[in-house]
Amino acid sequence: MTLIASGWAGAPARAALDGIDVHRAGRRHTYPPAAWRCYRSLHDRSFDVVIEDLNKAALFTPWWIRTPISLLVHHLFGPTAFDEAGLPVATATWLLERPLARIYGRMPVQAVSDSTKDDLVARGFPRDRIDVIPNGVDLDTYHPDPGAPKFDEPTLLYLGRLKRYKRVDLVMRAVARLAGQGVRVRLVVAGRGDHEPALRALRDELGLGELVDMRGFVDENAKLELLRRAWVHVLTSPREGWGIVTIEAAACGTPTVASASPGLRDSVVDGETGLLVPHGNVDELAAALRRVVEDGPLRHRLAAGAREFALRFTWEHSADLTVSHLESVIAAAGHRQGRTPVSRG
Repeated sequence: MTLIASGWAGAPARAALDGIDVHRAGRRHTYPPAAWRCYRSLHDRSFDVVIEDLNKAALFTPWWIRTPISLLVHHLFGPTAFDEAGLPVATATWLLERPLARIYGRMPVQAVSDSTKDDLVARGFPRDRIDVIPNGVDLDTYHPDPGAPKFDEPTLLYLGRLKRYKRVDLVMRAVARLAGQGVRVRLVVAGRGDHEPALRALRDELGLGELVDMRGFVDENAKLELLRRAWVHVLTSPREGWGIVTIEAAACGTPTVASASPGLRDSVVDGETGLLVPHGNVDELAAALRRVVEDGPLRHRLAAGAREFALRFTWEHSADLTVSHLESVIAAAGHRQGRTPVSRG
């Protein structure tokens, strides 16, 4: 397996990771042309299949790769690009998504959720060429631990990047709304990103200095402890591919209150593993959080349902589905070209 990925300042151009030959090409904004040059430099290698991970900017691989291609899609941004990036970058992202069906419509696609599949179909992709393969979770790591009991006081958790489109501000406003109702909850915000200064300013503006604990980056041990000890995990972004942190929280026995948005309505089962609320409605968000925090039997039922739901999603299962998908891609290409299909050995 060969991986072509972007690099960062000081990163070695080559690396061998878990048996994968890694080639780092370009940086964040120069990756597409650098990836093309890097692939061309591998002319002495023969690949059975190429997987393009569609991440913001498409590489348009059907234009320059003859090997069978599978397109991996987490989610498309659409208008939500304007919630995060400046006008030029957001406009470019939006425009680059417009011709995707014309360029990739005949390619087999791997989507991480039904929401992503529906979005692709709405944009013109054939439904029967899209396989839904959700991300998994490491159940050996993410599980409840009697030695890590829930926090003594009601504690909410946001864990992830601090980006504007993640809408962590909605969670802070809901905490302020609850405080105004006499319901005291603590919010732990774990993560870092370029929206952190604005969130700190909002915390101070809302007078939540004692209620919102901004932890910054946390290592894996601290992350696991927070997922286990929080009363409720919260995620209020307008769009996700899947929302893997919701499954990690669920595996730890922690329910999620989330926006009823694409991706999150796949990874959270409303009323069974958590609660879904209309995106952007702070009153509904505050009401759902108050309901879960104050209703112990409901919280415990959601926690049990979340754990049971998470057991369906293992990386082994995701890997098996991915292998089957790729075998079908290779077999279909071999059939069209009159070759003997490659089989798993």
